[in-house]
Amino acid sequence: MLLVLSDEHKEHLGFLPEVDSAVVGEFGRIAVEFLKKGSNPKIYEGAARKLNVAVETVQHGVEGLMYLLTESSKLMISEVDFQDSVLVLGFSEELNKLLLQLYLDNRKEIRHILSELAPSQPHYHNLEWRLDVQLASRVLRQQVKPVVTFKLHLENEGVRSARVLQTDPATLLHIIQELERALAEVKTNHCRRILRNIK
Repeated sequence: MLLVLSDEHKEHLGFLPEVDSAVVGEFGRIAVEFLKKGSNPKIYEGAARKLNVAVETVQHGVEGLMYLLTESSKLMISEVDFQDSVLVLGFSEELNKLLLQLYLDNRKEIRHILSELAPSQPHYHNLEWRLDVQLASRVLRQQVKPVVTFKLHLENEGVRSARVLQTDPATLLHIIQELERALAEVKTNHCRRILRNIK
């Protein structure tokens, strides 16, 4: 899977060939620190003074590198796909190898940081269901009133909880159809393009 880079992102990374490979390595370290601790304008100012460039140029370079590393780590891109993704930037062979090494050295740590930043959501653990049908009551001798009862077991950070839901079969069928329609919609090219840009 190739990483698709926007023109703005390519422009931000365009600063990297103008600096020494040691500086690119330092930018990679700053990008990982940025993920851990947040942005630090003083680091950008110090680097800009040393390189005799604008602070925004350094900031954009570090942020562009951070984006490249995080997106590649998030998608677990292989070495070959990473090289192919970076190839469109038109960098030298040495810089491409340096970026690849930065990615390989930091991808596990970046994935760990991203997993800690992600909000914790309850996820499915188990589902129990029961179909109850009321056939008659004192008032109505002949009636059929089906009810489906679900007990949804969820888990969030090792803590389990349960939710009880109740519905009639017609509503359940409607919910199933809507969910299947939503799943089919996610598979369309238009939706895939949107999801790719959101990631």
